[in-house]
Amino acid sequence: MKNTYVSPLSTRYASGEMKYLFSQEKKFTTWRKLWIALAEAEMELGLPITKEQIEEMKQFAENINYETAEAQEKKVRHDVMSHVFAFGEQCPKAKPIIHLGATSCYVGDNTDIIIMTEALRIVEKKLAAVIAALARFAMQYKDMPTLGYTHFQAAQTTTVGKRATLWIQDLLMDLEDVRYQLSKARLLGSKGTTGTQASFLELFDGDHEKCKALDKKIAEKMGFSACFAVSGQTYTRKLDSQMLAVLSGIAQSASKFACDIRLLQHLKEIEEPFEKHQIGSSAMAYKRNPMRTERITALARYVIADSLNPAMTASVQWFERTLDDSANKRIAVPEAFLAVDAILSLYENVAGGMVVYPKVIEKHLMEELPFMATENIMMDAVKRGGDRQELHEKIRVYSMEAGRVVKQGGTNDLLERIADDSSFGVTLEQLRDILRPERYVGRAPEQTEV
Repeated sequence: MKNTYVSPLSTRYASGEMKYLFSQEKKFTTWRKLWIALAEAEMELGLPITKEQIEEMKQFAENINYETAEAQEKKVRHDVMSHVFAFGEQCPKAKPIIHLGATSCYVGDNTDIIIMTEALRIVEKKLAAVIAALARFAMQYKDMPTLGYTHFQAAQTTTVGKRATLWIQDLLMDLEDVRYQLSKARLLGSKGTTGTQASFLELFDGDHEKCKALDKKIAEKMGFSACFAVSGQTYTRKLDSQMLAVLSGIAQSASKFACDIRLLQHLKEIEEPFEKHQIGSSAMAYKRNPMRTERITALARYVIADSLNPAMTASVQWFERTLDDSANKRIAVPEAFLAVDAILSLYENVAGGMVVYPKVIEKHLMEELPFMATENIMMDAVKRGGDRQELHEKIRVYSMEAGRVVKQGGTNDLLERIADDSSFGVTLEQLRDILRPERYVGRAPEQTEV
């Protein structure tokens, strides 16, 4: 619809599988599966529910009469009861037992947990794919020397592959967090209006064991190992906060990578992929802007800020339940997952298609390498009988003078200055041999392979 706002995350960025998870279809079919799981569990625990009623419900589990539900909601202003009504119209035999003993949060909250858990599994899969793409890149370039930077000022030499391991390590930490969050996944279960299961205790004639078994059965039927031991009417909103904290961590890692690539593209050392017919600028036809990594940065900034929403919501929940969470979480949680999904798709695309320019990398490195080699040059001269303090002062002065020449547009002549000073006892040819870049990468290639 051209005259209605639609989130760009749905129209431009997120994948189909992630968008489906947060769709109305996924939500309402999950509600029906939860009602079936509840009825089955109640039947198995002795309540007067028949297999015929269950089969009738299963027949319409994914065939939702939306028009009926929407018309009913206009009357009663309650989404859950409208769908109970619509389901009952399709299942006249099961109508009396649909939603038996449950509250709205039984379907609403359990569905939210199911969807977030499935979404996090998609994130896990995409994270692993990005790590694999970066690992291939790192191994390919593990031995290629490149200028390292601290404070974005030239520092010691590293390798192109070793730098990629910094990005990988961040993502491995994120993957660990994702898997830990998945390892403790649990449903709300069916706890009742204040979490006491009072309505179910009544249904089961005071049998506490059956109340406990009900939660266990529902969890197993929905693919979970357990439910929260205690709750108010809702699952603790701390879960939403933890989920988005994990997503925020991924966004942080992705943004760091994206910023590095944007800087490297400015240096013309490494570029993100650029399609044959891609336009970099509407005004400057020659430009190859880092559009994908800029998009990663933009979306990551949104996720990091968005992660504060459930944190603040969790902090202001009153007693057993309050409703100031609902409007916020139905925006904050889906948008964070959709954004991270988009980020990881972009990240994998960039990581799998980065273009490396070895000659430019070598040029930048060789412009700075004479400064980095001065300690080795000085130590060799001391071995030949030179005075360490005197040589240090000379190198300091020569370095400053050579640096001034470079900053004025000239060529770094530090080696020539040193070769012309007999106190160092070394020729220009010998100095150039010292300047082999691979001598200055330390353990970078070995660290890349760890």
